[in-house]
Amino acid sequence: MRILDPNQEKNNDRNERTLRPKHFEDYIGQEKIKKQLKIFTKAASNRNEALDHVLLHGPPGLGKTTLAHILAQAMGSNLHTTSGPVLERRGDLAAILTNLAPHDIIFIDEIHRLLPVIEEMLYPAMEDYHIDIMIGEGPAARSVKLDLPPFTLVGATTRAGMLSSPLRDRFGIVSHLDFYPVEELAQIVNRSAMILSMKIKNGCAHEIARRSRGTPRIANRLLRRVRDFADAESLVNINQDFTQQALLALEVDKNGLDLIDRKLLLLLIERFKGGPAGIETLCAALGDTRDTIEDVIEPYLIQQGIIERTSRGRVVTNYGYELMQIKSPNNIFINKQPPLDEI
Repeated sequence: MRILDPNQEKNNDRNERTLRPKHFEDYIGQEKIKKQLKIFTKAASNRNEALDHVLLHGPPGLGKTTLAHILAQAMGSNLHTTSGPVLERRGDLAAILTNLAPHDIIFIDEIHRLLPVIEEMLYPAMEDYHIDIMIGEGPAARSVKLDLPPFTLVGATTRAGMLSSPLRDRFGIVSHLDFYPVEELAQIVNRSAMILSMKIKNGCAHEIARRSRGTPRIANRLLRRVRDFADAESLVNINQDFTQQALLALEVDKNGLDLIDRKLLLLLIERFKGGPAGIETLCAALGDTRDTIEDVIEPYLIQQGIIERTSRGRVVTNYGYELMQIKSPNNIFINKQPPLDEI
């Protein structure tokens, strides 16, 4: 498992659920989105109506699932969770929709992966609160219209561009989640440490936060791994030096880059002279999938200005050369990889 993969431990990690905020007041960061959603939920509750359909999009690990749980709590409604790949037949979606109570919330993760037949079934459900199902087969088959109670669909996606226009247009509330600044991640680490009964000293939270790629899920995972190192040495109070040594052992440097990130940068610099290099070429050279590179590795590197995605391929920026301790594109073998004592 890659320690910096924000998709790992998703929805199946007990500690992740334990650390998840349950109220808007406990949710750190994304202030604009949080403020808007608080207004929308309060207004819907005052009118005794279902909240309008919500689309949450952004990189993995930023809190889309957490916001769905908080919305259900704020509305006093039940939350029904599923994901796009799980819904394979019309009957799967019909079973969920027909069991909803008024104002309930259905959360569909990875909604961009819905099959077209399932997506088309959602259109009348979202707009008019009814679905059409077929009963019987052949000439005796007939369509039956089933009315649904007013409900809220909360969709989450890491690829909003892959949503069809008809589906995207049916969401009344669309919110984009951004990467977190180090200061807010440090607050999340301190909160999680308190829940985990960890005693961390000044500087520890910031040390973990700046290596977490702007992602709360990664910050919480690194915190738990630091706790493992501390428990193995029977250390009660965790200081900054120990935190640095633990993260060094995990090969996560001070810029939030791990071994795979550095491998990608070195590949671009040494084999392709800094780029451009096409995505398929990088996949073959790294032995990894396109989805992994585009959804896991690249977003943070692009957001930090380490690489650029151009029409001709991926290119390493001057900042990327600086991080790899390579002075210029014409002198690429100064230091092939940062020494561990400088990570």
